[in-house]
Amino acid sequence: MIMEQLKKWKISTSRKPLIMYGARQIGKTYSLLEFGQSEYDNVAYCNFENSSELISVFEKDLNPERIINELSILKSITIIPEKTLIIFDEIQGCEKAHTFLKYMNETANEYHIIAAGSLLGLALNRGNFSFPVGKVDTINMYPMTFEEFIIALGETALRDIIMDASKIFSPLTEAIHTKALNLYYTYLAVGGYPEAVVRYIEKKDFNFVRAVQGNIADAYISDMAKYSTPSDTVKSISAYNSLPAQLAKENSKFMYSVIGSNARAKDYESALQWLIAAGVVIKCNKVTEGNLPLKIYEDALSFKMYYSDVGLLSMKSELPAENIVHNLKISDKMRGILAENYVAEELSAKGIIPYYWASTNKAEVDFVIQTGGNAIPVEVKSADNVRSKSLKIYSDKYKPEFSFRFSAKNFGFENGIKSVPLYGVFTV
Repeated sequence: MIMEQLKKWKISTSRKPLIMYGARQIGKTYSLLEFGQSEYDNVAYCNFENSSELISVFEKDLNPERIINELSILKSITIIPEKTLIIFDEIQGCEKAHTFLKYMNETANEYHIIAAGSLLGLALNRGNFSFPVGKVDTINMYPMTFEEFIIALGETALRDIIMDASKIFSPLTEAIHTKALNLYYTYLAVGGYPEAVVRYIEKKDFNFVRAVQGNIADAYISDMAKYSTPSDTVKSISAYNSLPAQLAKENSKFMYSVIGSNARAKDYESALQWLIAAGVVIKCNKVTEGNLPLKIYEDALSFKMYYSDVGLLSMKSELPAENIVHNLKISDKMRGILAENYVAEELSAKGIIPYYWASTNKAEVDFVIQTGGNAIPVEVKSADNVRSKSLKIYSDKYKPEFSFRFSAKNFGFENGIKSVPLYGVFTV
């Protein structure tokens, strides 16, 4: 989880200034302030969004001693090495503050400093900023995972028993299994945006949750209009809104024709890059072989695209939240779409790059991940009917040490397949 990663950064003997990436409204600012308040004597919080006063501090030069002194005066606190956490929020608003991190690493690394920004990846992608290669540490933050969701609900004991079961692939009792599955269905509707989770906890009313999700989706569209050309704005919005239909296709591969009959790859390249850089989608490239390293077998022209938050997918699909939560009047196709998006999100949050594999004879494995010196196939099933030919075809051809199957079935391990219930993906 993000706090554990931040604590490791703090005590690292090779610590450098840290840059935190992540989409808007996933709780970056809250997490950094909480980390600062719990782990340091004080916090120097600097938000560069529409702050000409702060930006002017970096105009004269990038001398760390002068800038630290002026920030201390502006924030009315004494900035002390190792005792004060300096936070640069919305750092994309000040290019020189971004460059300043390099100088902090070289001449003033005794100070602890973290920079964050919702659109920082976008600014770097556009070439607005030069990245201080080798001079900073980086970390990616994602919407709350299922594990973080159940902890927020006060279900720490449930998390612990799931973790214990995952170590030996021992089935949980039916009562615990059913409770965990029900919370998984709830997570599919709520998603991992902190405000949506808070509204669910406070109100237990999905109308409030959907309102939050709608506002977040609208904010993304507003960002597209603000930070893209008019032409790319239209294309980014069209591509973003097409994802439910893309995932509903038989093989869920991203097809430009779903956006429009005249849509072409070359016309949408920058629009898709915007979505990826802004952290609102997850790209999953095809691999042509199940051998290591997967990167060299990547077919970047064949890919799937998932929402970075499954709650937004359920909202954009216009599926009533109650249907998802109670697993009623929802098609097998939609269950599968939600499960697959959820798994892509969970794997990404663990720092695992998700690929998928497809053969020339239409066999397809939902995900292939590189872990433990193996290219492990991952099959996702939304129910407990888990029979599949594709997983066997892959296993016969590439002989992986084992396979993962994520489904509504309980924990188990037989015939080389590690069965993990969908609520247990975080344990992988």
